[in-house]
Amino acid sequence: MFATERKRAILDLLEKQGKVKVIELSETFDVSEPTIRRDIKELDEKGMLIRTHGGAIAREEGEHEPSFKEKQDKYYKEKESIGKLAAGLVNEGDIILLDSGTTTLQIAKELIVKNITVVTNSLDIAYELEKKPDVEVVLTGGIMRWNTRAMVGPVADGALEKFHVDIAFMGTNYISIDGGLTTHNMMEANTKSNMINIAKRVFVVCDHTKFDKTTFYRIASLKDLDGVITDRGMTQEMMKRYEQEDLDILI
Repeated sequence: MFATERKRAILDLLEKQGKVKVIELSETFDVSEPTIRRDIKELDEKGMLIRTHGGAIAREEGEHEPSFKEKQDKYYKEKESIGKLAAGLVNEGDIILLDSGTTTLQIAKELIVKNITVVTNSLDIAYELEKKPDVEVVLTGGIMRWNTRAMVGPVADGALEKFHVDIAFMGTNYISIDGGLTTHNMMEANTKSNMINIAKRVFVVCDHTKFDKTTFYRIASLKDLDGVITDRGMTQEMMKRYEQEDLDILI
């Protein structure tokens, strides 16, 4: 088992058990205790677990998760530019999906094409699209997470299974080469994964501060994406690393 696979397995065990011990992980994966300690240290530094004496515990649900309100005014100009670029990818007659989020809300504001359908789990996006009579809006329903203002859970997931969309525009807390897309909440991660599964093309929209970071719950890997739309804060070196993963970067 490669180190990346082992770390993923450690996180899976944490999700089920809430805590793990170094000695037990060493036996489970047939590697030395120093190797496990190094794995736990690296995962702790990435904010994916909490290291303890002799093991690790899972991060509390929603720990350090920024709210919709907290994110709304951060990097507003960057999000506005990202929204314009993303909206320009939509053609008349398309069926698109807009994930809940402050950046995807900017896409809704910038849409000018007619006769499109928008599937969304965001009341904010639905209210914004009320101003656009040529846009049909489909709400997924679901459990409302007021912190992120996203509708998630079994009802949302069941609705998504009935749809096929041309493009999904996804938000994310973080994106990294090893971790893929990650978020703070398990239920929200699952709904986001289902959104990706129903789309012909998938674009992540996020500002440059989201790169090379991870948190606890995995949404998808980079291979599940067609591209990322971000701002000029992304360095050339960083862009090259992600493009080497066959990921289109749109600035």
